[in-house]
Amino acid sequence: MASNGIKDRVAIVGMGCTPFGERWDKSGEDLLVDAAKDVYASANVEPDAVDAYWLGTMGSGTSGLMLSEALKLPYKPVTRLENMCATGSEAMRNAAYAVASGAYDLVMAIGVEKLKDSGYSGLVTSRPPDDGTSASMTAPAMFSLLAPAYAKKYGVDEGELKEVISRIAWKNHCNGAKNPKAQFRKEVPMERIQNSPRVAGMFGIFDCSGVSDGSAAAILCRAEDAHKYTDSPIFIKALSFAAGPAEGAYSQDYDFTTFQEVVASAQDAYGQAGVANPREEISMAEVHDCFTATELVLMEDLGFSARGEGWKDVLGGRFDGDGAQPVNPDGGLKSFGHPIGASGLRMMYEMWLQLRGEAGERQIAEPKLGLTHNLGGQPGRCVSFVSIVGK
Repeated sequence: MASNGIKDRVAIVGMGCTPFGERWDKSGEDLLVDAAKDVYASANVEPDAVDAYWLGTMGSGTSGLMLSEALKLPYKPVTRLENMCATGSEAMRNAAYAVASGAYDLVMAIGVEKLKDSGYSGLVTSRPPDDGTSASMTAPAMFSLLAPAYAKKYGVDEGELKEVISRIAWKNHCNGAKNPKAQFRKEVPMERIQNSPRVAGMFGIFDCSGVSDGSAAAILCRAEDAHKYTDSPIFIKALSFAAGPAEGAYSQDYDFTTFQEVVASAQDAYGQAGVANPREEISMAEVHDCFTATELVLMEDLGFSARGEGWKDVLGGRFDGDGAQPVNPDGGLKSFGHPIGASGLRMMYEMWLQLRGEAGERQIAEPKLGLTHNLGGQPGRCVSFVSIVGK
């Protein structure tokens, strides 16, 4: 897989993000308005200056009218799109390519999801009819297969692996406790995480990401115009999206210790950005920790750890907020929450804060490159997005 990329041709000049959580007081439209107000102010622009919009939502609205009505847009193009849990990242990717092509000067990507009072939890749409080869298990059950598969392949005792995934949850709750916009803002002791009620397989309730409401947004322009809007833009180094052949449910070759789509999108992104050694060159990352074992596997798929060594890096603290390569410094899906259409843009919001030195208690010292990663679907049948950004 290869692509030409748009390295350093597009800048992010403003970002906004609502608090995530059980937002009973807000509709989806209200959340869009709040995120849009934040991002207009961040970029120092009036609404009329934005040429076009990309709205990401999986199940909280249909068509661009959800956004144009909420923001009272005066006949601007609004594209509504969806790519499962990577929907927010997909909105940003399409907005960035529109700027890079020269079609528009200033654009907005915005994502939203309203889950808590929708009657749904987790993925918000039913599956279409298929040929019967797709697994009918719940998301926690499907992703729980990663843990015993990893333990068996790399000879890790399952009791020790339980400690590893519990430490991932512990780490992300520690980070989320420092984030005023996170859904869960409390540290959780390791013992409580390890002994929490089981949901599926090795997973307890603290191994699963939060279900939440929220919205996040970005304003983008061509790199040469960035300083018209802010003294501290961040620049897109790579954007990669990969959809797999969805063979995991029936392929005898798939062993549930990797996301092949993630490997493909990561390698493509590193090629675009000129990253030869992601373990050393990527300062920090926001990854799709829908479940704790997912984050473990991603550390190896993204090249932050060698195969079979990720669990040791987790226990060694490499990915802690004050570690050598912080992962999910804002708390991740686990602690910040996961309103599906907003999550990818929320990840970029943390890159925005960190690269500008505005992350407060969780600020990382002198970050150079940040990575965001989203996936949607299930092991062996998913889509994957990777971005790399820098100052």
